[in-house]
Amino acid sequence: MADLETRIAQGRGDQTADLVLRGGRIFDLMTGDLLEGDVAICDGVVVGILDRYEGHRTIDVSGLILVPGFIDTHLHIESSLVTPFEFDRCVAPRGVTTAICDPHEIANVIGAPGVRYFQEASAHSLIDIRVQLSSCVPSTHMETAGAELDAAAIAGLMGHASGLGLAEFMNYPGVIHRDPQAMEKLRLFEGGHVDGHCPLLSGRDLNAYVAAGIRTEHEATSAEEALEKLRKGMRVLIREGSVSKDLHALQPLLSERTAPYMCLCTDDRNPLDIGEHGHLDYMIRELIRLGTPPLAAYRAASLSAAEAFGLKDRGQIAPGKRADIVAVRSLEACDAQLVLAAGVPVDEAAFARRGHVAPVGRNSVKAPRVSARDFRVTANRSETDVIGIREGQILTDHLHEDIPIADGDKHPDPARDLVRITVIERHGRNGNIASGFVRGFGLQAGAIASTVCHDHHNIACVGIDYADMAVAANRLSEIEGGFVVVRDGVVLAELALPVAGLMSLEPFETVRAALEDLRVAAKSLGVTLEEPFLQLAFLALPVIPALKITDRGMVDVMKFEIIG
Repeated sequence: MADLETRIAQGRGDQTADLVLRGGRIFDLMTGDLLEGDVAICDGVVVGILDRYEGHRTIDVSGLILVPGFIDTHLHIESSLVTPFEFDRCVAPRGVTTAICDPHEIANVIGAPGVRYFQEASAHSLIDIRVQLSSCVPSTHMETAGAELDAAAIAGLMGHASGLGLAEFMNYPGVIHRDPQAMEKLRLFEGGHVDGHCPLLSGRDLNAYVAAGIRTEHEATSAEEALEKLRKGMRVLIREGSVSKDLHALQPLLSERTAPYMCLCTDDRNPLDIGEHGHLDYMIRELIRLGTPPLAAYRAASLSAAEAFGLKDRGQIAPGKRADIVAVRSLEACDAQLVLAAGVPVDEAAFARRGHVAPVGRNSVKAPRVSARDFRVTANRSETDVIGIREGQILTDHLHEDIPIADGDKHPDPARDLVRITVIERHGRNGNIASGFVRGFGLQAGAIASTVCHDHHNIACVGIDYADMAVAANRLSEIEGGFVVVRDGVVLAELALPVAGLMSLEPFETVRAALEDLRVAAKSLGVTLEEPFLQLAFLALPVIPALKITDRGMVDVMKFEIIG
């Protein structure tokens, strides 16, 4: 890295700059003005603007507007279904230069080695991957995960250069009721950054949660909920993932007045969605289309995000800041024509120069082999708890339906959109199998199954035909995890995810093509959901209201207990 004197000398023009961007206009996030002049860069740091500079290398950006690189303030890279290196290659060309990730998906499968894999990968990625330390592995006591991270294990992961703080604290009942294990984890990061996760929490319970030192939150799904959280001192992260789509609900709240306290995040977004719509670039375009002032949208995407997480070295094109820069043709289009990540132009040559880290978590699917009879639901009453899907949300409804008992079983009823859902423990710990009902898939035949099943990542399977469900679940063991669609005993489409049953070893383009095939296959079974696999994954997350299912049974999230 260039020494202090060299940076000062290049900023003053006493020495030739390493790199100069010439001909563009800087979007000033202080005033909203478009500023003329060169951008001088020394060893990845902006050292001069609003003047004329000479550079050892000059890039002509005439006709383009320069904005700071985008910061995704909360995401799980595993949900992109590719390794951190392929995620890097997927989103950097779209202007993302910093990703603040929580690796709790892989941590729930293999524990601390999964977190260390992300930490090591962060040293080689083009974008700056910041690795928060996962706070809730497992997320609750109502599921079987493949590993646990207690306070001592988390303490052993602290101190890495990629670290920022403690990742989303999903066990909000544990916080507000002062659970000793929750308190032990929070004390490790007292005075530092703790990320929040408290859907629908309000009133005194929210006061208590924020009083624990938790400062950011991405689970607000209405403007009213977000406003209360803002008023109580939280930075609200507007989320637009592949399933959880909150942008339209929160957009009216984002203005030039609130933008310093609001940020953007994706949480869970896959290559198919990124390819068809975009990443943070899509969020910026959509916000502006809906009437958000460009200054507010771009502030939320960069400067506000940097300040919310204490990243004082970025978020603005100004002397002393990282040269994370995106050149777009217009603010409304947000169409990256050139991206610099710490002064390095993002292109295939730059990706080829990166180092590499060997993947981890192979052969992680250790589920029992199942047969059709394992999917029966024995009961002695017809009244049945049913998970009601809200498309575009991870919140679900707690429905009650009368389902007759025949031959000792409650059968799926496609005419009423009542589909069997089963979770199978796949970590080799206890072989649990739990079944129930879900409404919202529209499934008319066959089965779909997945090992992406938040956060424990057991096998989740929905279906009409028990034999097809068995074929789908067993196939996942054979391919080391992933997604499968089955009809009449035949696998119609699949995607192998051999890295912990969560990530592919293939390029993101290959994964995107496979997802397209899976979507077509799912629709051939009658599925009406746009993102059936990710929607399925969140039906097993017992920290999101109102009704969920894990390998231990149906979970009433509002009571935080398994239904007997």
